[in-house]
Amino acid sequence: MPNLEIELDAVDFITVGTIGPKGKREFHIQAGQGNRIVTLKIEKEQARQLATAIEEILEEVSRLTNDPTLKPIVNLNQYDMSLRDPVEPMFRVERMGLGYDEERDRIILVAQEWIQRTDDQELEDILENLGIRPSVARFWGTREQYKALSEHTLRVVEQGRADPRENGYLIYYWT
Repeated sequence: MPNLEIELDAVDFITVGTIGPKGKREFHIQAGQGNRIVTLKIEKEQARQLATAIEEILEEVSRLTNDPTLKPIVNLNQYDMSLRDPVEPMFRVERMGLGYDEERDRIILVAQEWIQRTDDQELEDILENLGIRPSVARFWGTREQYKALSEHTLRVVEQGRADPRENGYLIYYWT
């Protein structure tokens, strides 16, 4: 669904969750503001990288301001980190980026839609000339919300198979 511009400023909640059994889980990032819920499909590794990037930006904000209180400590039990229904992704995410607005003391997550590319450069140029661009979602939240998201996301990622090399396949050995 190209050309969507989604802005939730500020989110009431933001979370990462999965649908499906181990080995076949689909990862989603979801945020809500009022009655509006936005769900985006992401990859497991994107979830892991997002959690790491959040920790890095919180460290950087604390270091740059020379204020250790800007790195929040959260109790995940205070947050409802479950996915809300309906879990219908608006698009699959290709890229994500984080930023910090010091004046507003808010973190922003920007997610860009994955659009399948073609080998046909002429078609790519036509789409670009028509103004067909990937959709973008922006989720503004507090440092505390993003700290909770980071901690929760790492837990979700680690709930997978004990040995990810199994990848849902059964291997038979004969001797």
